[in-house]
Parts: sequence; C-alpha cells; structure tokens
Amino acid sequence: MANVLGIFEKVGFPEYGMDAVVAKIDTGAYTGALHCTNIQEESVEGGKVLHFTPFDTPELVKTADNFLVKYVKSSNGKREKRYLIETIILIQDEEFPIILSLADRSEMKWPVLIGRRFLRTNNLLVDVRKMDK
Repeated sequence: MANVLGIFEKVGFPEYGMDAVVAKIDTGAYTGALHCTNIQEESVEGGKVLHFTPFDTPELVKTADNFLVKYVKSSNGKREKRYLIETIILIQDEEFPIILSLADRSEMKWPVLIGRRFLRTNNLLVDVRKMDK
C-alpha cells in the first residue's frame, strides 16, 4: 500500500537540522526544489564543490562535492541553470533519499516543492482533498 500525501505536507531535513517545513506536493513538476541562497560553485583541487545556504539560514552553510548541473524550465517558463543535490527528507515519519534542485524560492509561497519523479519512485499518492499544513 502506498503512502498518501496531501497537497501540503510537513517535512524534515535531518541533514540540515530542519523539521516541520511545509512542502507543496506538485504533480505538475518533474523534479523538486529546495529554497537556498548563496549558491556558489567553486573549483578546488580534484574537482568542484558547491556551497549553499538552505532555507536562507546564514549559520547553515553547506558544501556538496556530489552534485549535478542541469538546465530546467522554471515556473515562469525560462530555462535556468540549476544545481541538483541528493539529501534525506522525512515525510510522515519515514526517511527517503531525494534529489532536489537548489533555487532561491524567496518569492514563492512554499520553500520546498516535491515533484512527481520522487512520488513515483517512492510509490506515493496524492489526495488533493488532504490539506494538512
């Protein structure tokens, strides 16, 4: 039996010490997005690393050496360069690996967007009547 999510879910990010973040479940989006600022790629000996600040929390600067760069079509229809990272998300007391693009979502209502690729991969269903926030 699949877990059933509402269109909004409280989620956590254990690697960032964040819990009870409201995420929008968006079956129209292919990938998910995480609100980050100060996203910077740096060349270092042996490769590149990515620095970012999840949820615009200055004391929470993170570094990733395992990331992808993709061009995605944003909600405004424009192609944007995005960095994708893998992290752990906690939904309904269950941990899942998730790949999220990093984007400044300060103009958006929800700091986290969860797309259909993640839902399909983890056998999750969405009930639009369920709206717990």
